[in-house]
Amino acid sequence: MKRIIVPALLSLVALAAAAPASAQADFRSCLSGLRGQAAAKGISGQAFDVATRGVEPDLTILDLMNNQPEFKTPIWDYLAALVDEERVQDGRGAMGQWGRALAAAEARFGVDRHAIAGVWGVESNFGKDIGGRSLVQSLTTLVCYAPRRNEYFKGELMATLKIVQDGDINPANLRGSWAGAFGHTQFMPSTFQRLAVDGDGDGRRDIMNSVPDALHSTANFLKKAGWVNGLPWGYEVRLPESFKAGLAGRKNKKPLSAWAAMGVTRIDGRPLQGDYAAGILIPAGINGPAFIVTKNFDAVYSYNAAESYGLAIALLGDRLKGQPGIRTAWPTDDPPLSRAERRELQRLLTARGYDVGEPDGRVGSKTREAIKDVERRIGLEPRGRPGGKVLQALRG
Repeated sequence: MKRIIVPALLSLVALAAAAPASAQADFRSCLSGLRGQAAAKGISGQAFDVATRGVEPDLTILDLMNNQPEFKTPIWDYLAALVDEERVQDGRGAMGQWGRALAAAEARFGVDRHAIAGVWGVESNFGKDIGGRSLVQSLTTLVCYAPRRNEYFKGELMATLKIVQDGDINPANLRGSWAGAFGHTQFMPSTFQRLAVDGDGDGRRDIMNSVPDALHSTANFLKKAGWVNGLPWGYEVRLPESFKAGLAGRKNKKPLSAWAAMGVTRIDGRPLQGDYAAGILIPAGINGPAFIVTKNFDAVYSYNAAESYGLAIALLGDRLKGQPGIRTAWPTDDPPLSRAERRELQRLLTARGYDVGEPDGRVGSKTREAIKDVERRIGLEPRGRPGGKVLQALRG
């Protein structure tokens, strides 16, 4: 998708390029103010200085802030990359390796181990993609320069400094996403402070280096978010032709019997059964897949407050149980690509002379620009979307 940079970011980038000394002075002044605020929250000057020594702002983070994929990517593309056969196979392997820790977390908190594994898979690809950005650098940049939510990120920075001071995690290991999420299941620092638990019995909470700590902490999060033991998150359903889109919505919950009376059935035609309330989600509109969603989906949703994200976790968990994927076709004539297909697309682009970097399945700016050129050549609107039509054209 086209990268969107707000005017405030443009001015900051220009400032950093044209007057680096001035930008650095502003950053140092911001850090000085933060040091005083940290002291008021019980964080020692020594802990603050150790954590921030040598830190410099990274203004590229502000671009990432304005291009979050769960809010900007078509739902079919988003899910195709997160719930593909590769991740399902990796997840089965991870569940086999850490089956004892998952079973213990499930027993301790009453949360389905497949849902826990779903979070793990979506958040870090089962520990393979934890993120390499310094939390202190990311959060100080956001506090000092972000065009919005500065107070939120300030709270996360203070929580990070508290983690450093308490000694839960080695400061050198506090690396994660641009927004400050870290660990196998990408907790924000304040979430870590509230909900992280010891899962391996060593007396520490280390979601970076201890898989059991991360899995137990995630189960604790979902339990506190309202997960009900034994309740499904939901499932795919078939809507009657008379169904009105206005009835859909995660919050518009009705008894299953009410939906059944309208003609809603499971996707295989079986009747709805159960004594609980649920909403109906239609993430691509009335002509796409539809899902019954319960309180357990709400618990997963609360992890990142995006319905596409919640569906990715829920559907990955189902696939890890051995259940089939979505059966209803997405309302598009240009099918989405799995990560393996995206890597193939990148290799084909490279073979045709485009510089897209390493074919890793991640679609960055170089890949998007190359795709736009191919789209123009085959008569498509140049959007830079890695879709089936572009892949077929390159294969041909």
